Amino acid sequence: MKFEPKKYKNSKVTILGSGRSAVACAKLLAEKGFKVLISESSSNDDFLKEKIKIKAGMMPIFVETGGHTKRIFDGNFAVKSPGIATNAPVIKKLKKAKIPIFSELEIALSYCPKAKLFAVTGTNGKTTVTAMLCEILKIQYGKDKVVTAGNIGIALSGVIDKVKPSGKAAIEISSYQLEDSKFFKPHIACVLNITPDHTDHHGSMAKYIKAKEKIFASQTKKDFCIFNADDKTVVKLSKKAKSKKLFFSTKSDKYNACLKNGKIILKFKNKIYKLTPPNLPGSHNAENAMAAGLMAMAANVKEDAIEKAFKKFKGVAHRMENVGVLKGIRFINDSKATNVNSTLTALKALDTDKKIWLIMGGLDKGSSYKVLAPLLKKKVKCIFTVGDASNKIVRQLKGICPIKKAVTIQNAIKYCLKRARRKDICLLSPSCASFDQFKNFEERGKAFKKTIAYYKKLS
Repeated sequence: MKFEPKKYKNSKVTILGSGRSAVACAKLLAEKGFKVLISESSSNDDFLKEKIKIKAGMMPIFVETGGHTKRIFDGNFAVKSPGIATNAPVIKKLKKAKIPIFSELEIALSYCPKAKLFAVTGTNGKTTVTAMLCEILKIQYGKDKVVTAGNIGIALSGVIDKVKPSGKAAIEISSYQLEDSKFFKPHIACVLNITPDHTDHHGSMAKYIKAKEKIFASQTKKDFCIFNADDKTVVKLSKKAKSKKLFFSTKSDKYNACLKNGKIILKFKNKIYKLTPPNLPGSHNAENAMAAGLMAMAANVKEDAIEKAFKKFKGVAHRMENVGVLKGIRFINDSKATNVNSTLTALKALDTDKKIWLIMGGLDKGSSYKVLAPLLKKKVKCIFTVGDASNKIVRQLKGICPIKKAVTIQNAIKYCLKRARRKDICLLSPSCASFDQFKNFEERGKAFKKTIAYYKKLS
């Protein structure tokens, strides 16, 4: 059943969870006249009160923490936070009570049904491609006609009122969000890559892939979906799409986008664009640019707009972000590397032998770290482990290169400053989620940067 605002007008809603998207959705619905209850299983009342600031004209937002009470059944419908498992006891109880459950994404989209949607998913690179695409669309259509939202850190519910009827929305969408969405239908979608990730949440790799499939499941022949021709899992998945398919590749020039003589070549509807890629390290960023370029080209964006955006784009925070040089050591913040494949990509992007001091660890997500071994032998001087995953990392990578348990990022940086030499690199690329020591990867990255800034002041 699709969410229809008119059908539920002025009724009660239960918001499950208190993450970024849940709070944004609560505020949106309160502004629209709904009576809102946020029900949170943890006990962090002060944190919630800080986040929920009522505006004039909004309905009050009620909050319960420390567990879900019978009040959750008072709602005429519920909104599920993406992080809550689909088989969680509270979800089962609501379903048994026949209370409709919607996703934050679909609630938000019900308030801008005519906007053109560009959606990006994949295991890695989503944020970079979404940000790059947004830059292109803003140059083509104007800043006031484009919003960026979703898993990129800005909940769509929080910016939906800025979307004009003819506006464009560039959405980064995770497997969690896709799993919860039944009617999501972007006009132009993209699947960048699929490698093992989030199996702890989805239950299996097959279910993770099934969630990703939803990005094009509701598309028709009028829509477009862009796929990575170099990823076997993505190619296999593409066969299920009913939409028009465009492919990119760094290994072959027979597809709609390729890399040739240092230029990105985009081919679509008898048009050929030859573009200089963004000045970003690694072949994965050429893939990211091809994906963003094809999505824009499918929307009839002009070559000049894509070229200008590529030239302007400098990357995103917490993704291979240069923090600066201290004592001749270069510090790179790749906190957004929350899975093993992302760290693998980071190591490939750094063209250096035996000069990297790698900070790894956090909340383990169930993948093996052994796949990193060949690059670790070649490029890494020492691994500093932090957080809950330390013992598993040591166990799986022992003997590959020196490993030291640092416990915290601050300790790792301190050890690195004592032992590293000029022209070495200190890379934070955790391969893990951040939730053992931090609220999110942004907070983890900020802690890394704050520590570097502290030592710079001392020097």
